[in-house]
This record gives sequence, structure tokens and C-alpha cells, in this order.
Amino acid sequence: MAKKRQTTQGAQATQAQKPLVEISEDEQWRLIEQTGVLRKISDTRKPEKTADNVEPLSLADEIFNAVVFIIPLTFFLIMMDILIHQQYARQPTAGEIAGRLLTNFPILSIFVFYTTRHKANPRTQVALFVLSLGVGPRMIWLINRGSWLVNMRQCPQFATIWLYTVVQLNLSWALLTLGIIGAWVWFTGMKLVL
Repeated sequence: MAKKRQTTQGAQATQAQKPLVEISEDEQWRLIEQTGVLRKISDTRKPEKTADNVEPLSLADEIFNAVVFIIPLTFFLIMMDILIHQQYARQPTAGEIAGRLLTNFPILSIFVFYTTRHKANPRTQVALFVLSLGVGPRMIWLINRGSWLVNMRQCPQFATIWLYTVVQLNLSWALLTLGIIGAWVWFTGMKLVL
């Protein structure tokens, strides 16, 4: 009896495995290519890629990348504010520094977040290049010819923005902007040391 069950189960298994219609392998591939089934499946499995074949970062990664720049730049801004006050024999109070920080921090954070997010974009590189060419000479001119009150209000922000633009620029663009500003400083007779 047990042998009979095994043979009937084996016969049913072989009958279930046989296809109802026999199609050659070439014909199967032709049908697959005509219907585009494989392309639809492979398109759904591919992750979204950008122009450089790099997967886009998640929002959390973009925020982390921005915070990596925001924290040191904020400390640099505070340090420049303290140093410029010390240069003119003034003692900034904690309230003055906190007030400056509260007005500058949100703008700096938004600026850093979006420029870090789009750093690879050539338009962003050009914008950072132009910004560096505007901010660097303005700060140098203020140090040489500006009044002490204007220097204390504007130079810390200009120094922070100039540092950030040079850091974010590609190396060739950064060297070019520093070379142009250096040539301008030499040509106009400006100096960085008082």
C-alpha cells in the first residue's frame, strides 16, 4: 500500500511539472523582449541615480554634512567678533555676542545647508567664486580704510563667509579667487596687517 502511494505521488508530481504548452527557448525570449517584462522589473529595482552615478543623500545625511560646517563656522564667527573687539580695545559682553549670534546663526545655517547640498553643481561653484571675489576685497578694504565701528559690525561676518566660500570651492576655483584677490591687494597697495 505504501509503495502504491509513493508511485502515485511521484506520477502526480511529474505531471504537475510538465507545461501545458511546449514553447521553445528562442520563442520564450522573443516574447519576453516584446513585452518588456525584464526592463520593467530591472527599472523598479535600480536605485535613483544622479548625473554622476552617485546615489542622492538622505535628508539626515545632508543635515549632518551641513552641521559639520555650521559648528566650526559659528565658533569662527564668535572668535572673529571677540578678536575685532579686542583689536579696538573693547570688551564685548556675553549679551552682545549672544545677540549677534542669534541674528547671524539662522542665516549662516541656511546658507551652509543649501550650498553644501548643491556643492557639486557648477552654478553653485560660480556663485561661491563670485561671492568670494566680492567678500574678500570688501573685508580687506574695510580693514584698511573703514571706520572702527563699521569694522566691528561687518568684518566678522565677511571673514566667516570668505573662509567658507574658499573651503567649499573646488581647488582650482579657490586658488584662482585667492590669486585674483592677492593681485588686487598688491595692485592697490592694501595690507592685511595693521
